[in-house]
Amino acid sequence: MQAFCGFEKFVTDELLDSSTLTRMRERLGLEFFKQLETKTYKLLIDRKIIKAKGMLIDATVFPENIKYPNDVGLLNDVREWLVGNIKKFGKAVGKTYRTRPRVARKEYLNYSKKKKKTKKTINRAKKKMLQHVRRNLKQMKEVFEIVKAQGKRIKQNIIDRIEVAEKIYSQQQEMYKAKVNRIADRIVSFHRPYVRPIKRGKSGKLTEFGAKGALSLVDGCLFLDHLEHAAFSEDKWTGTHINAYREKFGKLPPYISADQKYGSRDNRKLLDKEEIRASLKPLGRKPKENRSDRWIKAKQKERNRIEGSFGHGKQHFGMDRVKYQGKDGSEMWTRCCLLAMNLQTAAKKA
Repeated sequence: MQAFCGFEKFVTDELLDSSTLTRMRERLGLEFFKQLETKTYKLLIDRKIIKAKGMLIDATVFPENIKYPNDVGLLNDVREWLVGNIKKFGKAVGKTYRTRPRVARKEYLNYSKKKKKTKKTINRAKKKMLQHVRRNLKQMKEVFEIVKAQGKRIKQNIIDRIEVAEKIYSQQQEMYKAKVNRIADRIVSFHRPYVRPIKRGKSGKLTEFGAKGALSLVDGCLFLDHLEHAAFSEDKWTGTHINAYREKFGKLPPYISADQKYGSRDNRKLLDKEEIRASLKPLGRKPKENRSDRWIKAKQKERNRIEGSFGHGKQHFGMDRVKYQGKDGSEMWTRCCLLAMNLQTAAKKA
């Protein structure tokens, strides 16, 4: 590390702390990572290491590094953060508050240690947590007023976090009173409020928590064409895949291989207009088997490669757990993982 930073002699002082790289990423921003990715791929394409072959398209979820959410645990996370900051700001203004952290902690642990949690047990624990959070929010607002009266400044990230805490309390209170488990734009993580639950319907993973990405595979390299924290329909990004391919290679793909979810009438019209062959089953009555059917079946088998690339990236390149925080952190992490994976693929070809 010292050699990399240009030190000529051994230095015992600490060079970096845990937040140095985080702050550096914030200063660079998402656009830097996109430019790095674009220039790297352009170099590989110009050297004919990545060739303009057919395109395979699909979508997957990149799970965030959060614990599996539950209502009581979410409220406890809010409570712990509030208690810590009430103590911190109260000390700064010379005032103490009765936050009852030991009582609340004991109640939460008694609930979390129960192997079987009945509906009655969950509701009782949620009611207690709501009471603690309501009291702590009131105390936090009170200490904020004293801080402002003394002419001291409160950081914007603290104000933003308070807004998230209030929204979580409001949502959980509304669900508790209405005796329901769903609400619009429900927050599932206090520290990453932008994370959305995405229903996948896969065995063992009915719901995943993270950003969903639309990706394309060309000549063994995987590219991210679109990413957002929402459960979108894959077929509406077919045009984006085509435009991204055109920008990289300067021409249209000779063919596109995708599953039947992409076979909407709008997509078929788009592909016919662009004169791109697609491995989609034709609409209407099934004709007798011909060469076209055999080609479609062959390309559908080829489509399994993109699923294998997803698994390879998640198992070996960290795409199964996004560790960068912030709304743009998910895309930065994903693009870095894909870039590392594609460079390894390119190194094997070179």
